[in-house]
Amino acid sequence: MSALQEAVDDYVAVRRSLGFKLKDYPWLLGDLVAYVEATGASTLTSELAVSWALRPGKQAHPSYLSKRLSVARGFARHLQAFDPATEVPPADLLPWQQSRAIPFLYSEDDIAALMAAAGVLAPRLRAATYQTLIGLLKVTGARISELIGLDAGDVDFDDGVLVITYSKFNKSRELPLHPSTVRALQDYAKLRDELCGEPKSASFFVSTLGTRLVYVTVQQVFSRLVRAAGLRARSASCRPRIHDARHTFASTTILGWYRSGVDVEAQLPLLSTYLGHTNPAHTFWYLSATPELLSLAAERRQRAAGRQQ
Repeated sequence: MSALQEAVDDYVAVRRSLGFKLKDYPWLLGDLVAYVEATGASTLTSELAVSWALRPGKQAHPSYLSKRLSVARGFARHLQAFDPATEVPPADLLPWQQSRAIPFLYSEDDIAALMAAAGVLAPRLRAATYQTLIGLLKVTGARISELIGLDAGDVDFDDGVLVITYSKFNKSRELPLHPSTVRALQDYAKLRDELCGEPKSASFFVSTLGTRLVYVTVQQVFSRLVRAAGLRARSASCRPRIHDARHTFASTTILGWYRSGVDVEAQLPLLSTYLGHTNPAHTFWYLSATPELLSLAAERRQRAAGRQQ
């Protein structure tokens, strides 16, 4: 193994110990090292990093090319601590101004339409899997990766708790569930066991082959369900995404607190913990300003200002 490849392994190990998943980094950096070594060089330079980042060509999306250079830059900073001759490419060489998508907040009718569309999937196990998965996304606000990563033992029917383990930033948490949600999960588990007597995975949600669901496949099926349910994009930057169920949960929860008159600021850390965020500030990204939410927030601010006068 070359010194550069050893440096890749060390870099990924250190970053992962800090909680970063870095799923694409090993193969991306392995490809970078192979490219550098193929040129006969032993030191990473800005020119080599940029040349490697641009290898996919013009057909690649600018955001992907920018990501490749960002990966190389992070590795270069690590290398520079051991080899001062290493050059760190400037961040503005392949700029990409990412525009944040506008969350598609699902109404109750939208969720009902998605679950109805899932109900006609075949075979029966597939229909039940996606119906239950969509329902659980809606009522927990969990990440889709967290739900398809659940093992059967992570669903505690007795205590009505969902156990999320090794999530983003290596965080684990327990999500209390409403009794109706527990019953729905019990019904799914019973049907799953009837139709898939010998699963090939310990996962709670299974494919028709008895294996754990794959993220890409779930995304593809969800896109088909969106079309079957008749959901339409509200703008070029506001399209129905599976992750928007998480935005919907957060926004709906905040709206409910405003309606009931509770201290939203005091409650926000609870929502942040439930969503698995490391800091309540991160939760604000999920709070979309619906007209009613803006109105309620403005009224509360006016009342608070009046009490201070």
